[in-house]
Amino acid sequence: MYDFHKDKQRYFKMQYYASRDSIVPLVEKYKKLGENTSVMEIGCAEGGVLKAFLEKSSYCLGVELMEGRLLRAKEFLHDYVQKKQIDFVAKDIYDFSPKKEEGFDVIVLKDVIEHIPNQEKLLNRLNLFLKKDGLIFIGFPSWYMPFGGHQQMCKNKFLSKTPYLHLLPRFLYKAILKAFNDRKQLQNLLDIYDTGISTKRFERILKRTNYTYLEKTLYFIPPIYYYKFKKKQRVLHPIVCSIPLFREFFTMSAYYIVSKNKNLKQLSDEK
Repeated sequence: MYDFHKDKQRYFKMQYYASRDSIVPLVEKYKKLGENTSVMEIGCAEGGVLKAFLEKSSYCLGVELMEGRLLRAKEFLHDYVQKKQIDFVAKDIYDFSPKKEEGFDVIVLKDVIEHIPNQEKLLNRLNLFLKKDGLIFIGFPSWYMPFGGHQQMCKNKFLSKTPYLHLLPRFLYKAILKAFNDRKQLQNLLDIYDTGISTKRFERILKRTNYTYLEKTLYFIPPIYYYKFKKKQRVLHPIVCSIPLFREFFTMSAYYIVSKNKNLKQLSDEK
């Protein structure tokens, strides 16, 4: 496990910078953020991603299963909490129902969808929260990328630095993990094994749930790597993108803007 995963304040700042510099500008290509916009993030953790939206004066709601992480979020975002610009809900998205008058302009899932079983069910569930002209930002690592199994979180240093370990057959992968991880972390890693998602499968799910992706960016070096490792972001080369198998193995992170409104256009295109 890298040191920044242990330092929650440092990781909060990394998430904030990456959101400010890459996610918010992508969203604002299609929807201008301001006092009249509302944003919900599923799996908000300590709230780093949402801080960038809060700076745009949007109202935000953070949904997170782990109450301990929300306690830190309330601490890190204390001023916004005091202004009642942000609220938090410590619930599973399937156990949380919106109020009738609510509807969000933007829903954010950053490195979360690969943790949630039955992603098709999840996207259908989001219909309850999204305005008719709303959009969803979804970012995730391709399952087939070197660390698509999140094995970098392993306590064992050798396993945490072994690429493609998660592509072993499940029984063998489980046996290796079991030898070096506690029960809780073992289950977390196996859950990701069972729910990991590729760009190809994700796009099939979008079609089945009647969503359209308005834009996608496949990164060889994701934006947050600059703050983690001082490596400048790089999109996947078009030739690599055109070869499905290669695309999956080299997509370290995929960014999608998704909507039910197929006619939603870039703001710069409007006359």
